[in-house]
Amino acid sequence: MGQYHIGDAIKSMVNTSRLKSGIRSVQITTVWEELMGKTIAKYTEHIQIVNQTLFITTSVGPLKNELMYQKAQIIDRINEVLGENMIKDVVIK
Repeated sequence: MGQYHIGDAIKSMVNTSRLKSGIRSVQITTVWEELMGKTIAKYTEHIQIVNQTLFITTSVGPLKNELMYQKAQIIDRINEVLGENMIKDVVIK
């Protein structure tokens, strides 16, 4: 039997489980303010990943429009932070 580092074993378990999206959502939530700025983070109510789609919830109309124009940049920034191309689309509610 081969030897594994504990970090590699955990990554392998997460990648094969259904927990991956939930864990990634938590990671994004923790760096959201750093990625998008304090103002956007303040008015963002909920962030969730479902089937490689990032759902962003806000009740501020102008912010919704701004986020719509920034979809490609949001995808690029988040995928860079995650270290993989996990997010394929962004939906703003």
